[in-house]
Amino acid sequence: MAGSSRVARNAPASPVRRAAQVVGIVFLVVGVLGFIPGITTNYDTMMFAGHESRAKLLGLFQVSVLHNIVHLVFGVAGLALSRTVSGARAYLIGGGAIYLVLWLYGLVIDHDSGANFVPLNGADNWLHLFLGVGMIALGVALTRRPGRRA
Repeated sequence: MAGSSRVARNAPASPVRRAAQVVGIVFLVVGVLGFIPGITTNYDTMMFAGHESRAKLLGLFQVSVLHNIVHLVFGVAGLALSRTVSGARAYLIGGGAIYLVLWLYGLVIDHDSGANFVPLNGADNWLHLFLGVGMIALGVALTRRPGRRA
């Protein structure tokens, strides 16, 4: 009995679990990088939230303290949920859906209004579309069951 649980614990992670781990780590790295001056340009203009923050990760993606915290939370969630296949799948598909909603939100709001509290810019919108589609695709493709052949 003890040997079988050790084998299960040491078994390699499934592809969907590995994908959730990688996505989670990337979100953690992005969240941390958002707090590093130089990697984040106009760092001195960073606000907690709101469109007034002119800080840009890699000089491209508008960020705020809240935006960076969201990335960190998504990263922690990815690592926590990657412990099981069902959790990893839920993280990738659910997280992807959240990013697609965020993409739509970024398209319809006025980026210079109070509604842009995250904040978002055009580069963020394209990234959110890519993340949403990519995460959902990973969650579905890596848990697809092979079809039966007659």
